[in-house]
Amino acid sequence: MRKTGILPDRDIAGLFEAGALAADRPLDDDQIQPASLDLRLGAKAYRVRASFLPGPSSTVSDKLERLKLHEIDLSEGAVLETGCVYVVPLQERLTLPADVSASANPKSSTGRLDIFTRIMADRTQEFDKIPAGYDGPLFMEVSPRTFPIVVRAGSRLSQIRFRKGHALLSEPELRDLHAAETLVASEEPNISGGGIALSIDLTGTTEGLIGYRAKHHTAVVDVDRRAALDVYDFWEPLHARGRPELILDPDEFYILVSREAVHVPPLHAAEMTPFDPLVGEFRVHYAGFFDPGFGHSASGGTGARAVLEVRSHEVPFILEHGQIVGRLVYEHMLARPGRLYGADMKSNYQAQGLKLSKHFRA
Repeated sequence: MRKTGILPDRDIAGLFEAGALAADRPLDDDQIQPASLDLRLGAKAYRVRASFLPGPSSTVSDKLERLKLHEIDLSEGAVLETGCVYVVPLQERLTLPADVSASANPKSSTGRLDIFTRIMADRTQEFDKIPAGYDGPLFMEVSPRTFPIVVRAGSRLSQIRFRKGHALLSEPELRDLHAAETLVASEEPNISGGGIALSIDLTGTTEGLIGYRAKHHTAVVDVDRRAALDVYDFWEPLHARGRPELILDPDEFYILVSREAVHVPPLHAAEMTPFDPLVGEFRVHYAGFFDPGFGHSASGGTGARAVLEVRSHEVPFILEHGQIVGRLVYEHMLARPGRLYGADMKSNYQAQGLKLSKHFRA
């Protein structure tokens, strides 16, 4: 067993047993993932004037007292409006060991709904980063960008990973792992800057579908209801039209897909990092976790591709087929998870191609 790496499901459960993780109520049956823990909203949300960080000398609650506009009861569900910023105390709190740190990210379905979420901890100067040894509550900033949403106490919008020491693969390690395991299905993988590049697929499906553009002024999305919504009420399908390119309109939200199939071996975890803005006025909007077993053949994941949430900024921008749009970084697991992402967990996005979030009917 390694001495450094991402904690697997068994060790996450062990944090609860040891009191390093605590919660207002018992864990949901499927809350612990192979390499992460889903975080649950508490019973209250606070509409705030603006996003903020507590900084090294303040708690989140201190800042909330000054910046909150009103309180919202989530016990029976409530609507969070687009363009507004909310802060929600979470049901989980941490008392981390001195050698365990954590990082957070939106869940896949959260990113595909264009819900901007970030985790805050007391006396910190970064979002989504929890220092080793942290003892205190957790809070989530939530800002729906495209669709108004219904959430309630217990809704799960973000997830958290725990790590001991340095877990990131070096560039030589990444090259060796790709040679052994084929991390992305590419004849000449672009491995640099600590990650492996993903490019955009604009040739489309057999029907010519290349992606979706979000509509405005829609009905609400209940984040806890699966397969409840009609795709065409919320999305405009985009089709290939002779040339493998797509003009991104400023501040529009797109769901696209990678050209390469992605593979995360059982002893590793991966994360999509925002792409360098110097290559163009767009970004893959939400970083995201890829659990051990994603795209793994033995877990039913052959051919799984990365769904990309893309937004252009300031000016229209032309994306071309094969253009690099993001990078995957890989980390060592501390040990192999008890269960892998895939069929045995009824994972939502295993073996996926271009796919919207689980809230829409196929």
